Amino acid sequence: MIDPRPPRAPMPRVIDYEQRQVMSDPRVEQLSPESQAALRQFSEDRLIGYGVERADAGELRERVLRGVPWKEAATMIADRCRTLARPAETGGNRATRITYLRRASALVRASQVMMLTDTPERAAIYARAGDLYGLASHLAGDRRRVLVHNTTGELVGWHFRTRVPSQGAVLLIGGVEGYAMDFDSMGEALAARGIETLALDGPGQGESRFTHEQYLSGEWRSAYIAALDYLSEVSPGRPIGIIGNSMGGSFAMAVAASDTRVRACVDNGGIPAPWLVTPSVGTFFTKMVSFCGTGDPEEAIAVWSSVVPLAEGANGDYSLLVLHGGADPLVTQAMAEGLWKGARTANREMVIFSDGDHCIYNHKTDRDILVADWMFDRLSSAQEEPSS
Repeated sequence: MIDPRPPRAPMPRVIDYEQRQVMSDPRVEQLSPESQAALRQFSEDRLIGYGVERADAGELRERVLRGVPWKEAATMIADRCRTLARPAETGGNRATRITYLRRASALVRASQVMMLTDTPERAAIYARAGDLYGLASHLAGDRRRVLVHNTTGELVGWHFRTRVPSQGAVLLIGGVEGYAMDFDSMGEALAARGIETLALDGPGQGESRFTHEQYLSGEWRSAYIAALDYLSEVSPGRPIGIIGNSMGGSFAMAVAASDTRVRACVDNGGIPAPWLVTPSVGTFFTKMVSFCGTGDPEEAIAVWSSVVPLAEGANGDYSLLVLHGGADPLVTQAMAEGLWKGARTANREMVIFSDGDHCIYNHKTDRDILVADWMFDRLSSAQEEPSS
């Protein structure tokens, strides 16, 4: 008789760090509610995690503390970076242009994070960020924008090319707030290890949403099947992995459990039941509703109820890594352990960064190394497995 219960998981591995003391700034109390919320939600670490240069992140927060609205402050610094990226300013130095273009793109993306609903202005802002990033990518030649054709339309992704022998391919996705371009450091780490990587704006995310009007619906699974199809074509015969950050971790686990092409999965910040997020959570719930292209909370909850990371599926022997930050203000350890312990695969492990923020933004480099090395090991092993 087959035991229907998930196999028992080993103890999680904890990486200990000294907890830093966060100092409050009395100027915050004099700011507008939006500025207070922006400073609270987007720490310097989180901005850096989204690709903002450390100096730019510190300056952005300081400008806001001095009374400049968030969008205006981010745009001002982005404009300076765009100016410094001009050929006349760089003396034709390609590497310098690439750096400033990427800095500008990250700041333009940061400028729209407090916009809760979709507007023509927000779409234009995100398109500008994509154009800056695309120009830098063209100059660098290390990644390219691709369109993945889905049954409901086109999805935008960034294909990170490997320059060493391929060990496999990975689908990389973000969450409700952080999108494909925001997690490019992880794409770079994977490509450096010989893993072809597609950082995808899935339904409700980034350029797929703002440019191509692709929102989360009950058909969301077809989008990720199409992305896996793309990886199967560009890396034929190679094993495939999937990495989901924030709520993307919930999608990643749901896809991994149902598609036998997926040999390894990383959940970095997902939750067991996305549809149970309530309006009391505040602006994050509003963003989840907008993610579905609707203003109706009940309609959005119905869509989110189709995202079931612990559902049973045809794929029962993939490798799973669950990452958790011990200081995550959004996802509790119980939620992360629920995904880790509830997964149907026996090949699973959990790593906790003791002082980690949500998505481990405050240990970006260590996180990327851990994830990329783990994925390299799992896909390399899968590649060596004899075919049945």
